[in-house]
Amino acid sequence: MPNTLRPCIAMVAGEASGDLLASLVIPALQSHWADVALLGIGGPKMKALGFHAWWPQEKLAVRGYVEVLRHFREITGIRKSLLHRLLENPPDVFVGVDAPDFNLDLAFALKRRGIATMQFVCPSVWAWRAERLDKIRQSVDHVLCIFPFEPPLLHRHGIDATYVGHPLAKTIPLSPDKALVRESLGVSPEQKLIALLPGSRTSEIEHMTPLFFAASKILEKQYPDIRFVLPVAPGQMQLVQSLQSRFTSPENLILLEGQSHKALAAADATMVASGTATLEAALFKCPMVIAYHMPWLSWQIIRRKRLQPWVGLPNILCQEFVVPELLQEQATPHALAKATSEWLENLQLVEEMKTCFTDLHKQLMQDTSGLVTAAVGKFMPSHA
Repeated sequence: MPNTLRPCIAMVAGEASGDLLASLVIPALQSHWADVALLGIGGPKMKALGFHAWWPQEKLAVRGYVEVLRHFREITGIRKSLLHRLLENPPDVFVGVDAPDFNLDLAFALKRRGIATMQFVCPSVWAWRAERLDKIRQSVDHVLCIFPFEPPLLHRHGIDATYVGHPLAKTIPLSPDKALVRESLGVSPEQKLIALLPGSRTSEIEHMTPLFFAASKILEKQYPDIRFVLPVAPGQMQLVQSLQSRFTSPENLILLEGQSHKALAAADATMVASGTATLEAALFKCPMVIAYHMPWLSWQIIRRKRLQPWVGLPNILCQEFVVPELLQEQATPHALAKATSEWLENLQLVEEMKTCFTDLHKQLMQDTSGLVTAAVGKFMPSHA
């Protein structure tokens, strides 16, 4: 039985995007339950709000089948230890924040012991690995969906779900002040600025950063006054600087500690690794080229499980190729540079993209923190 002395919510956010999402709803949970204990696995944004992280999220930030196998023993050890701690002093509810491969197995074990379980961010069963629907139904009591088409799909498979909108949609202005942000970066209105977002995981950064640097060098020859900005994920500055010394980085490169939103608000276009950052770029109405590259074996496994022709969230949500996607062998420096320069030259294309993404932004703008708190409250009767 849950500990009734004080409300307790366990959470696991396995990477930077989950840390951001959780940090945007934690204040509402704390406001509703003033003495709530929040604990589990989280990142720096969650910890800054008083979340008790028993392990850092970086331990779980591994992508691809091959890479997961390398870290399998450590990850399963963490999950076993976390399960033991949660069963010793059960929370009122467990909320897995994204990271479904880790969280669904943990939720399954907790649910069997009578602990309420929720998943914040529906696994992308509509894009690939539809077989996970059975696992979701067995593992969680409720899914908090950030996209409007997800609850009807889950309901058809007997899974309770609520559309809560995407919390980023309310934190990002519909029309960011681009000139003001560029001024803070020391970039003039006339200069072209490209944001480089290679991802937050170590393996992503190692794969994508050299590729983005090579494409940037090509753009430098085409636009002599061009500048670049690379927001570095927490804890990854040393790695990025190491890659900068090993590979030829662009001359006018600005490195930021985090601050991806600042980079996207200021940029004329971005090269971005597929993932949550693509949706952030869409909300900033920033023209983007989505690129992704991973080890060959991981890609062969994943490509066979795809259900849609798109991998980028903006294209999936709009159900069309609003922005280009360059995957695996297509993601060459020349292809990246060419696709990026198209955004810099074709202003009509940029305006069409902005119209599409403004409509998407409005659709995703909900009272997410309030809706999440209300849904969690249904599983905390002893403290409601």
